[in-house]
Amino acid sequence: MQGEYRFAHRHIISIDDLSVSDINHILQTADSLKEISTRAIKKVPTLRGKTIVNLFFEPSTRTRLSFEIAAKRMSADTYSISATTSSAVKGESLIDTARNLQAMGPDAIIIRHASSGAPNLLKNHVQASIINAGDGTHQHPSQALLDLMTVKERKGRLEGLKVAIVGDITHSRVAHSDIIGFTKMGARVHVCGPNTMLPPGLEAMGAVRHRRVASAVRDADVVMALRIQKERQRDPLIPSLREYATIFGINREVAALARPDALIMHPGPINRGVEMSPEVADGGQSVILEQVTNGVAIRMALLYLVLGGSD
Repeated sequence: MQGEYRFAHRHIISIDDLSVSDINHILQTADSLKEISTRAIKKVPTLRGKTIVNLFFEPSTRTRLSFEIAAKRMSADTYSISATTSSAVKGESLIDTARNLQAMGPDAIIIRHASSGAPNLLKNHVQASIINAGDGTHQHPSQALLDLMTVKERKGRLEGLKVAIVGDITHSRVAHSDIIGFTKMGARVHVCGPNTMLPPGLEAMGAVRHRRVASAVRDADVVMALRIQKERQRDPLIPSLREYATIFGINREVAALARPDALIMHPGPINRGVEMSPEVADGGQSVILEQVTNGVAIRMALLYLVLGGSD
C-alpha cells in the first residue's frame, strides 16, 4: 500500500509501539476490509485455517464480540474463554493458562485482563500472536484505532483537530491509548475531569489539562466522554454521581460549546444521565454507533496484518 512500507508487528500490545506509518496502514487496511461487512454474505477466506482464541478475564460486549465477528468474517476458527469458565477459578496462573492454550496450536490469542501488562507478559511465553483487548488501566489499542478511524472518516483528517476527552482519565485505558494515538497523528488533545481522576504526567503525554469542562470542550472538533471506572477505584473519588453529572456531564449546553460540526463519541458502555445526557448520546452529532461498526473493521485489519492473511 505504501511503497517500501511493511507491517512488521506480530503482536499488538500498545499504541505506543505503532508508528505513524503503522497507524495509517492499519486505517487503510480497515477501510478496505470494511466493505465486507456490507455484503449479503459477509465472509471471505482470508484467514481460513487460522485459529484464534478470545481469552477474556473481564466483562466485555463490544470488544469481545467484534473480535469474534472480525475473525469469523475472514473465515478463521474462533474459541472464546471467560475467567469464570477457565481453570483460573481453580488457581491456574495466567502463564500456565496461556501455555496450555499454546499447546493446542492457536495462531493468535486476544486477551483482556484486569492487570496492566498481562498481554506483554504473555507474548514472552507463547508463540501465538498476542492482541491486547484491554489491560487494566494501561492500554486499549484497538479502541484507539477505531476512534482514529471514525474521526478520520468524518473529518477527512486527524492533524490539527482539537479532541476533548472528559471523564475518569486516571483509570481509563481508552483515555491513555487515545491521548497517545491522537497526539501521534497530529491532533491536539484536551482533557478534563475531577482532580481525583486526572493522573500526573498528562502534559508529558501531550495532553492539555483543564479544570473546567467548558474550557476543554470550547471549539473542539471531537468531544469524547468516558465512563467512571468504579470497578478500578478502591475508594469513592467523587461525592455523588449526581454531582459528577452536574459538573462534568456532557449535556446539550456543554456540547453546544464545541464546533457546530463536532463529533460526539463514547467508547461504551454509556451511563446515560451521568457522563452524557441521552439527547446528546442519541443526537445528530453522535458517532457512537459508527465507532462500534468501525471496531469490526479495525479488528479485521489487525488480525489480517498480524497473521499475514492472503489477499
